[in-house]
Amino acid sequence: MARKIVVGACPHDCPDTCSILTTVEDGKAIAVRGNPDHPFTRGRLCVKVNNYQDSVYSDQRLLYPMRRTGPKGSGQFVRISWDEAMTEIAHRFKSIIATDGPEALLPYSYLGTQGIINGLNVGDPLFNKLGASVSERTFCDSGSCTAYMMTIGHTPGVDPEAFVHSKYIILWACNTLSTNSHHWPFIEQAKKNGAKLVVIDPVRTRTARLADWHIPIRPGTDCALALAMIHIIIKEDLVDRDYVAAHTIGFDELAERVEQYTPEFAAAETGIPVEDIYQLTREYATTAPAVVRIGVAVERHAGGGQTVRSIACLPALIGAWKHVGGGLLQLPIWAFPVNWGGLMRPDLQPATMRVINTWQLGPALLGDLPAGPPIRGLFIYNANPMAMVSQQEKLEQGLAREDLFTVVSEHFITDTARYADILLPATTQLEQADIMFSWGHLYLSYNNPAIEPLGEAVPNTELFRRLAKALDIDDPFFYRSDDEMIEQSMDWSNPVLEGITLPDLKEKGYLRLNMPAAGEWAPHRDGQFPTPTGKCEFKSTLAENGNFVVPLFRQGYGGDQAGEPVDPLPHYIKPNESISTAPALAQKYPLSLISPKSHAFLNSNYGNLPAQLAQAGEEQAVLLHPDDASARGIEAGTPIRVFNDRGTFEAFATLSADVMPGVVVAPAGYWQRSNRRGPTVHALTPHVFADLGRAPTFSDVLVEVARG
Repeated sequence: MARKIVVGACPHDCPDTCSILTTVEDGKAIAVRGNPDHPFTRGRLCVKVNNYQDSVYSDQRLLYPMRRTGPKGSGQFVRISWDEAMTEIAHRFKSIIATDGPEALLPYSYLGTQGIINGLNVGDPLFNKLGASVSERTFCDSGSCTAYMMTIGHTPGVDPEAFVHSKYIILWACNTLSTNSHHWPFIEQAKKNGAKLVVIDPVRTRTARLADWHIPIRPGTDCALALAMIHIIIKEDLVDRDYVAAHTIGFDELAERVEQYTPEFAAAETGIPVEDIYQLTREYATTAPAVVRIGVAVERHAGGGQTVRSIACLPALIGAWKHVGGGLLQLPIWAFPVNWGGLMRPDLQPATMRVINTWQLGPALLGDLPAGPPIRGLFIYNANPMAMVSQQEKLEQGLAREDLFTVVSEHFITDTARYADILLPATTQLEQADIMFSWGHLYLSYNNPAIEPLGEAVPNTELFRRLAKALDIDDPFFYRSDDEMIEQSMDWSNPVLEGITLPDLKEKGYLRLNMPAAGEWAPHRDGQFPTPTGKCEFKSTLAENGNFVVPLFRQGYGGDQAGEPVDPLPHYIKPNESISTAPALAQKYPLSLISPKSHAFLNSNYGNLPAQLAQAGEEQAVLLHPDDASARGIEAGTPIRVFNDRGTFEAFATLSADVMPGVVVAPAGYWQRSNRRGPTVHALTPHVFADLGRAPTFSDVLVEVARG
């Protein structure tokens, strides 16, 4: 019996990017486990992937190209060859370009895999060369990134491993144990060392239960709290005057701006008692090192961008950046010298292109968006929009159009894949090579394929090589091998990669970037922020150019930005849907809905698999406060309807005082066919964007709940 252990890396859109050891016997993967030698993974995998081999060998896997035989949405397909699939796709795409122009084609992708060569940007060069419409992908952290860059620039921030040195830790909109669980041991060690852990979240999550202090907050009001903290820090002279003078700009203007944001104002907005706001601020400002970890949920409301701007001002005000373990952690991804230009090839783009945001796919397919020809060809990979976007009725109608030619590359026949004209089988992470950055630690990872591809599945890299050939593209760039793509994916001359070689990376599976040790590094002790001024910008200089989406999220395209005016100073934007901003709507729909990441799913990944469904619950559950449930005659386990003017989904009630009164919680990730009937939670989400980076407003939603 031939047995080997292959080192790889988790493919998912998760900050942990775990190092995985796969046990292979006679060519078959029989088990996966976390790499015990990896300083972050530490031998453990989460419930999402600790049985990853079951996903690979699932009897639901799509293993061969398929052509639709029944009505769109019926899931009726017949097997065809790769040659037949490529010939048909090329013929249809060429025909669409000839009759309607290249902008009638739309690629649609996200982070179903986060690998650098197989992930978000793998198809960008081809669609840029064709001149197709640009897919603007702002589902997650786009607003946060825009705000972050406006304030402190693209800095990796605090080393996640340096949290062991922190003495005051705020996890803000971050359920670490469910969405960043391998960071928890560092936080736990800090607690053992005497640190105080504070969690700010509308829900008493798994993480909040283990905190020293859980502060419940009304959804969408975080910015009011952050601005009130700035107000107190300045009023009570808790400011590190020397640091502010040397390494920030705009302090006087900021001080004037926050005069209006009193603790009393914030208490009325957030539901947090005034005395708690004072206590939080004083403890944070006087306990060093103090650190804030923000989660992706912090941007998901009307004022999400300004929330991140306000929070990002806090560490500089108190001089937290001077200390190891002090400052702010958003995305360490900025430390990795990825050759984004080489991956996306914006140089292949025509001078002007149409931009379509992925959050608005339904209206785009129905022709509701201005400018440009109708979408006639749709190419979806690494994504399942039917489960994850708003306006699901429109999306279903759009995908059902007989004049729309849709190609989907997938592991499974998802809710979206059921509408495909051509289905293409994609490899899993055990069947492909890739190189991985992380947005939760500072280790570059390599994924060695553990097994041969099953059936006729191919990596995304090979898919686009075949598509380029079928479309008669002769540029050698499009036919590079995976090894060549990996070699060209990074700027190996960057000092952070000094001493790191691909052979070493392949052999070990991971290597830490060449950066100071976690116990030594205070990244902005001496300022040196990657902003236009080199300082933390309380008053942003980038704001003068208006609202923008980081080009990484839009195939490298810098044109046709939103451009709305942006106030250069942080300010509070109320939720779009609340009692104060929409009283008539709130009378009809009095409950705030939030849809956090699931403990067992990764977005919609694993929403069809038995082990993860057993952990999450076979059917969608919704968490209500007992008082809200009692007022509606709802008991635990009662079938319920959650609804507003945009849609309805069905679920079962779970009752707990862990959620604030007036708030209901429906974890995202369930497929439509996993629900009792019809749409997912995102059918109720507004299609409007937040203030910065065109971020969706997942957590700015009023609903009502009734017995089913």
